[in-house]
Amino acid sequence: MTTPVVAIDNTPRRPLRRLGIKLVLLVVAKILVLTLIWWVAIAPHPRPDASPQAIEHLLAPSSPSSSHGAHP
Repeated sequence: MTTPVVAIDNTPRRPLRRLGIKLVLLVVAKILVLTLIWWVAIAPHPRPDASPQAIEHLLAPSSPSSSHGAHP
């Protein structure tokens, strides 16, 4: 009587699942790093005034009284 030989397979059963988990963790880590960079570098700066009045003031031609050029 012979005993059956059982082959031991050390390879992971689901390599795609492991790869998928690594990929999801990598994407989440990148989002966290980019969010941290945004909070440190961009968020502290004041937002520019984008109201219609501010845009009109910036695009309006300068008045002659405010020019520092030649006097009439």
